[in-house]
Amino acid sequence: MQILPPALQNLIEALGTLPGVGPRSAERYAYFLLRADSTRSKKLADSLNNLHQNVDYCPKTFALIQKGAGVSELYSDPVRDKKVVAVVAEPLDIVAIEKTGQYKGTYHVLGGLISPIDGVNPEQLHIQPLLKRIDDDEVTEVILAINASVEGESTALYIQKELENHKITLTRLARGLPIGLDLEYADQITLGRALEGRTNL
Repeated sequence: MQILPPALQNLIEALGTLPGVGPRSAERYAYFLLRADSTRSKKLADSLNNLHQNVDYCPKTFALIQKGAGVSELYSDPVRDKKVVAVVAEPLDIVAIEKTGQYKGTYHVLGGLISPIDGVNPEQLHIQPLLKRIDDDEVTEVILAINASVEGESTALYIQKELENHKITLTRLARGLPIGLDLEYADQITLGRALEGRTNL
């Protein structure tokens, strides 16, 4: 016996495929959309339909761009320093850095991190295009702005080895204790990095 109308059940199942959305959350979202004004559902449907049609990847940086835009404005803007490249794992990592308003270089998106368990090898990432950019743009500094996870460390080590023959400065974002965190709640890796990166007063 069908408890819910097929249209509602299909929406619940579709929402349930999203990361972090469990069965109960999917049911709540679907029921919310059903009760809401139909224009809200239409706007959501239109946004989803336009997503793949209007979003593309920059061929130079692999950042997200409007389809047909050519290259990312974060690369083509003459104010940006093309000789400094921040390497990030995913396109949305750029948003976090840009919100600081303190970085004026360019970006390079790897498209993930090396993770043999998940079947992600160096060849699947945008590492070779990064090496080409370093030569083409005469890059002087590469900033590894990737997570300090096992996958992040493996990726950083691989990139470091690939750049051994390039005369560039290779740096990483400073890592340590966030402001307001009590020491007793800090994990060992974070605390260890904070000790390594201690500064003079």
